[in-house]
Amino acid sequence: MDKELMHFKKIIENSGYKFTKQKQYVLKALIKSHIHLSAEQIYQNLKTDSVGLATVYRNLKTFKELKIIKEININGTNYYEMKIFSGKPLHIHFKCNKCNSIIDVDNKSVVLDYLKLNNKIEKENNLMIVDADIMLIGLCNKCREREYVKTN
Repeated sequence: MDKELMHFKKIIENSGYKFTKQKQYVLKALIKSHIHLSAEQIYQNLKTDSVGLATVYRNLKTFKELKIIKEININGTNYYEMKIFSGKPLHIHFKCNKCNSIIDVDNKSVVLDYLKLNNKIEKENNLMIVDADIMLIGLCNKCREREYVKTN
């Protein structure tokens, strides 16, 4: 078992859960994915490993409770991504209205501007913000190019 999985094993077992093969399969699918996955997509990836859809949902619920993953709801569909050790604790999501792709916006200057805004909101409203879901919606570059080609 690799080092990253060992870390998650400790979190899961210290919280009173068993670190089953199914949990390992779901975690691996999320770790190696470079896109945001729905439960159905995870299930499709794991069908050959004899992991059922109900098992995927159960494990995602557990991982969410343990703050291992983050859930993003877009138009009634939940998508999941690894929350800890992603190397980017804060990022903004962009969803394309045309192709439904979800893209992480990781621009450092944008993140710094967000942090400044976050601090201002905390100070002015006497709050402590611990997490944020920022979703921008529009057309991705590929879809914009296709729209441009159609109109010209």
